[in-house]
Amino acid sequence: MEKRKINHPQRNPQFETGAYSDGVVVGDLLFVSGQASVDFATSKFILGTIEEETERTLQNIKAILEAAGATMNDVVKCTVHLADINEFDRYNKVYATFFSGIRPARTTVQSVLAEGLKVEIDCIVKLLR
Repeated sequence: MEKRKINHPQRNPQFETGAYSDGVVVGDLLFVSGQASVDFATSKFILGTIEEETERTLQNIKAILEAAGATMNDVVKCTVHLADINEFDRYNKVYATFFSGIRPARTTVQSVLAEGLKVEIDCIVKLLR
């Protein structure tokens, strides 16, 4: 099995300290690690409202997908972690703007997130060949 690493295009290599990849391609699937509201140039979290963090998180995912030659419409499954499940409706309103047509399957749970983050999202993407 051949794997190919995908990095966020703005990731600063000097901050590549985690024991994970932004994304990994295996065959025609792309697995995107849990993403959050981070500035990849500085590797710093950008905290804000649930709407702001959801927007930045999904923009980060979109950039990783584009680096792999995919789009948000190629996402087939998302797992979403919210620090406060009571913010679901506000998060969901922003999330919905990133997908059209058949939306991905999704699991959304409340989780304890690091650094005061409000949302973390990972996904699985079907790459077109």
